[in-house]
Amino acid sequence: MTQTRTTRLERGRGALGPALELVHTGRAPTRAVLTSELGVTRATAGAVAAELEALGLITVDSRPTASAGSQGRPSHRLFIDESGPVVLAVQIHADGYRVALVGLGGRIAATATGCGTISEDPAHVLADAVAAGSGLLRETRLRCLGAGLAVPSAVAEPDGEALNPLHLAWPSGAPVRALFLRSLADAGIPGVTDAIGFTGNDVNLMALAEHRHGAGQGARDLLCVASGHRGVGGALVLDGRLHSGSSGLALEVGHLTVKPDGAPCHCGGRGCLDVEADPLAFLGAAGRAPGPEGSLLQQAADLLRYEYADPAVRAAADLLIDRLGLGIAGLVNILNPDRIILGGLHRTLLETDPERLRAVVADRSLWGRSGGVPILPCSLDHNSLVGAAELAWQPVLDDPLVVLDY
Repeated sequence: MTQTRTTRLERGRGALGPALELVHTGRAPTRAVLTSELGVTRATAGAVAAELEALGLITVDSRPTASAGSQGRPSHRLFIDESGPVVLAVQIHADGYRVALVGLGGRIAATATGCGTISEDPAHVLADAVAAGSGLLRETRLRCLGAGLAVPSAVAEPDGEALNPLHLAWPSGAPVRALFLRSLADAGIPGVTDAIGFTGNDVNLMALAEHRHGAGQGARDLLCVASGHRGVGGALVLDGRLHSGSSGLALEVGHLTVKPDGAPCHCGGRGCLDVEADPLAFLGAAGRAPGPEGSLLQQAADLLRYEYADPAVRAAADLLIDRLGLGIAGLVNILNPDRIILGGLHRTLLETDPERLRAVVADRSLWGRSGGVPILPCSLDHNSLVGAAELAWQPVLDDPLVVLDY
């Protein structure tokens, strides 16, 4: 019996990674679906599932039950093991940082935040954030397999440098990946090597997370536009893969001009989305000065949610929707995505007045006039953190047997 199982597993060993990714992204909820998706026999799929379970990555229910209305033999359901390993995810933003322990399936096991003025020294900020993550690991006693970092800047590859952290006081070209790895090593975070400390732009990672686990699931060409605590970013998933360009700098949509005589932008231009459609722009258009409590993003979102009846707030929302719609329409004309998702303040704008935004995009876009592109709000909480975790999980998805090395 043992020899038969071993033979089946050897045949299916190359399927371990694809199988784990199917369960990780929710595309294989049962062993029957896993069998079909992998194109293997039921016996091989069973051996693969059993091996992933033995590695502590998934669980297989021992008593399968048929779903309502189904016919034939019931199939074993597959779940992520909630007591399994995690990765450490860190997000830096203009108002502080957030850290999380993230399991497979995008499940957030624990979080911690740090708010306040971000230091001009990225090494200091990253050390503080990693220390908070180290505390979470001590408290939860969960096994850590790696770490990922999201930053509000284009990240140049292959060196992992923050090319233009415009809303932080960090120097251009700050070696954030190297500094992150140093902080992880100093904190003694287990499971981290030179190959397993990943860094990416926060909106790129938002798009990656939403494509795998959220509102972007099933899209082939997915456009993501979002305003975080400051500025506007964009990302593109092409044919199911994150498109970062030749050196990691693609889709800097915040520097699309939507008002030629508009406000000066940090990039040197004028009237960019970055300064015309972010939380600070919204607060200014509504005649509200930023307050000392809470982030700019939270203040702007609360203003939309709770004071939209105020004519000044409504007028400011209309103005930002029109500017945002103009920028998105230009992107639609160039990229022809099959779905658009919006995050941060833009998500709240869409939820506040979905018809106005969709009408602006349709009116300004050739593709919009031919039937429209679905525009949806992002659906994940802390999606940039989940995306940072996806980077760290990728080596395990590529080869689940690497968990044996930790």
